[in-house]
Amino acid sequence: MSARVSVFPLAGALLFPNMHLPLHIFEPRYRAMVSDALARDRRIGMIQPRPAGGDGDGDHPPLFDIGCIGQIVDVEAHADGRYEIVLRGFQRFRVLRELEVTTAFRQVEAEMLPVVGDATLALAERASLEIESRRFADRLGYAVDWESVARLDDESLVNGIAQIAPFDVAAKQALLEVDELSARAELIVQLMQFFGRHGDDEEATLQ
Repeated sequence: MSARVSVFPLAGALLFPNMHLPLHIFEPRYRAMVSDALARDRRIGMIQPRPAGGDGDGDHPPLFDIGCIGQIVDVEAHADGRYEIVLRGFQRFRVLRELEVTTAFRQVEAEMLPVVGDATLALAERASLEIESRRFADRLGYAVDWESVARLDDESLVNGIAQIAPFDVAAKQALLEVDELSARAELIVQLMQFFGRHGDDEEATLQ
């Protein structure tokens, strides 16, 4: 079953089901998108634009195939038209085609992707992820409240790291496209090892 989805292309901004993403909305076209969403179902699709070099231009870059629907659960409207919103991830989607529209914001026809696999990790998988996360944070000089991290459930831990870790666009997209939580956790560990080794190399990207 497909649905029409208004999309917000934003590089580096991932959203996963059940996770939250705060956004500052200031461009006129995306202010219009938020206003439209608030008048309808309060949902918009977060999706990454593909890196420069493909077809399209700066205002209309090609999109990756997979994104995530987010529902606006908190909103603050400013007098000048800007919004501060918080999205809660609802469901991943796959773009079937981009629609021809008269709105300033882009819309796609999308199919919703089913939840695959278990939302828990094996004890060894959890331990590996936490150990590598500590190493990665130490390499980058991040201050982390590890007691709070230890209290997170597996899904929140894995998807939270995927959202906030300073990986490149391709790496983040790869994480979003992984279906099962355990496979996503394994990929995070691999990415932390890769980017940890190449952290001082400005050209280090995942192809």
